[in-house]
Amino acid sequence: MSHQQPEQSPTYKEALKFWFKLGWISFGGTAGHIALMHDFIVEKKKWISDGLFFHALSICMLLPGPEAQQLAIYIGKQLHGKKGGLTAGLLFVLPPRLFY
Repeated sequence: MSHQQPEQSPTYKEALKFWFKLGWISFGGTAGHIALMHDFIVEKKKWISDGLFFHALSICMLLPGPEAQQLAIYIGKQLHGKKGGLTAGLLFVLPPRLFY
């Protein structure tokens, strides 16, 4: 598995749009979110490599807490630094919290 960063890096606005959309999708739970992230980020947009995605997922599975959110934060940080990680983490959990 290659951990190299693919050439197609998203703009912050593109990533922001994806994280916001993902935050509103709660169907499927953790497995559903992880599958959606892999399909969109790795397969369709090629923002990160398959190897980096699964390396990050394996680390997130070892950590206590919500692995899908941790994975979103990690990927956001890889794409846009601390600002991207914070944005991904907040938009992952904020939309559902607005209605509960």
